[in-house]
Amino acid sequence: MVSTLSLPVSAAGLHSRPFLASPWPWAGLAVLFHGGALALLLQHRSPAPVTPAAPVFSVSLLAPPAPENRPATARQASQPQPVRHQTPRPTPKVPIKSDKPAPQPLSAVPTASSAPSHSEAVAPAGAKEPAHSAEPVTEARFDAGYLQNPAPTYPPLSKRMGEQGKVLLRAHVLPNGTADGVEIKRSSGSPRLDNAALEAVRKWRFVPAKQGGQAIGAWVQIPINFSLEN
Repeated sequence: MVSTLSLPVSAAGLHSRPFLASPWPWAGLAVLFHGGALALLLQHRSPAPVTPAAPVFSVSLLAPPAPENRPATARQASQPQPVRHQTPRPTPKVPIKSDKPAPQPLSAVPTASSAPSHSEAVAPAGAKEPAHSAEPVTEARFDAGYLQNPAPTYPPLSKRMGEQGKVLLRAHVLPNGTADGVEIKRSSGSPRLDNAALEAVRKWRFVPAKQGGQAIGAWVQIPINFSLEN
């Protein structure tokens, strides 16, 4: 709030000409007026609190402090170096020279008491050499007329159903001409026809196989055809 300074001035003084005619009294009054107002203003105005300047903060990544001036060897020792594992290289083998002469290979000297080699057949003393098996073999026969082997019976049910086909049998003929085993090698497609062929061949007589004029056991194949056209 600014206080104003009022000065008592008489009416007669204001209207006096000698006072109005001189400008200096007005100048002095103005100076006094402004000086008093300034003094009152400074007295009544409280000093503004001084606010300290706020510190400025900044965040940044700092590099590690530089080490002190130490010898280069000390700095290298403080920083361990990575250990490199090296694969050991095989050392070449150096042949060891010996003063002894190398042994000479032993030569096999045949003697009278030496055993025969495994690749030779050893025959006992007095044993006869086996007969040569290069003689041809005459196969067994089942179709000789004098054997009078009956043909298999055609099953009646197979006839009515129109079943037909070819069965291949395999018989083992003994030296006496009989078969001790008969089996089916290839079926006709009908179990009834196959069984009829087996029953008939088991009763047949055969001419045995021969080798060097001597009867031997052998296998023989027997095809049997079942057909309704005949």
